[in-house]
Amino acid sequence: MSNFVCDPYSRELDSDPFPIYKRLRDEYPCYWSEPGDCWMLTRYADVTNAARNWEVFSSASGNMLDDIPERTGVTLGTTDPPRHDHMRSLIQFAFGRQQNEYLVEPTREIANKAIDKALEAGHLEFISDYSSPVTIGALSYLLGIPQDQSETLRAHVVQILQTDPETRKKTQASMDSFQWLKEYTGSLLAARREKPTDDLLTYILQAEIDGKKMQELEVQMTSLTLIMAGVESASSFMAMLALNLADHPDAQRRLVNDPQLMPQVMEESLRYNTSAQRFRRTASRDFELHGETIRAGDKVMNCYGAANRDERQFPDPDTYDIDRRPKQHLGMGTGKHVCIGAPFARMLVRTAMSAFHERIPEYHRVADQLDWIPSTTFRSPVALDLELP
Repeated sequence: MSNFVCDPYSRELDSDPFPIYKRLRDEYPCYWSEPGDCWMLTRYADVTNAARNWEVFSSASGNMLDDIPERTGVTLGTTDPPRHDHMRSLIQFAFGRQQNEYLVEPTREIANKAIDKALEAGHLEFISDYSSPVTIGALSYLLGIPQDQSETLRAHVVQILQTDPETRKKTQASMDSFQWLKEYTGSLLAARREKPTDDLLTYILQAEIDGKKMQELEVQMTSLTLIMAGVESASSFMAMLALNLADHPDAQRRLVNDPQLMPQVMEESLRYNTSAQRFRRTASRDFELHGETIRAGDKVMNCYGAANRDERQFPDPDTYDIDRRPKQHLGMGTGKHVCIGAPFARMLVRTAMSAFHERIPEYHRVADQLDWIPSTTFRSPVALDLELP
């Protein structure tokens, strides 16, 4: 009998999940994790099917293993159709009132100011000095978030996403940060109700289809989730791209010499090393898979990061190949819950990294080992120190 154990709360999985994922795909494609009290799906076909089959694999009980109950059932990621479809239509309607391209020039301006500071200092901690302030700066235009709160905002969002690997629960600090962000979002929405402005939060408040709007709690939690996703997910997308290029200097040089490669480099980075690693579903009925029976009510972890390295879908999956063009990767999800902010994230990363490479054409990672944020869902380094020429 095997003594293999995979714990979704372990720091080992945070730091280097890919060897573990491979063993799961090869030997335990439908794996019951006793420590995690959940099933883990790791093969591309299984993860894709579960992500698209919302009738069996429901999101209504939460989309993170250790989700905050107050979020469940009132956000895009924690609802099923038909409620999910109505909410998504309203949010897409709000997004449609603005085009992401109007954010390109403000994003470049914010990026260049951050680069000025880095070049003057002679060093760069990529996340706190670049990806985070640039992301929040762009969000300030999209959502109307004051830029002077960027450091405080990111600190609270990162705290919310963390889980204590010992207790397997959100810490009190995490819950305090969630309460802070809830009140912060509420104050932003209250200001928009009193004085509408030209930003996404106002459009979400005003969004209406067939005379129906989102409920007040849905508006608040959806807006809060968009802020969280923008602050951390978009910033982590950029940070992981920088990490991949720092670790693959040939790819870095090719991209710097030929900026037209940026779209395919971004997609390969999302496949190779996505920050969105694992999302939860809950089985709504019994389901047979690989000789195992997933029971109604069981938690199921869709391991997108593992599926993106499945050789059954991607040849030579552990190679970072910027010529791959992996159009079917799961770095932004799939099915009903594909990331609604994906166009904004791609615009942001394309613009910010292009500006970065124009002025910093060569960079290297300082530390061999990185510290990773403890999370059952996301994978992102705490810091990414880069050596500049």
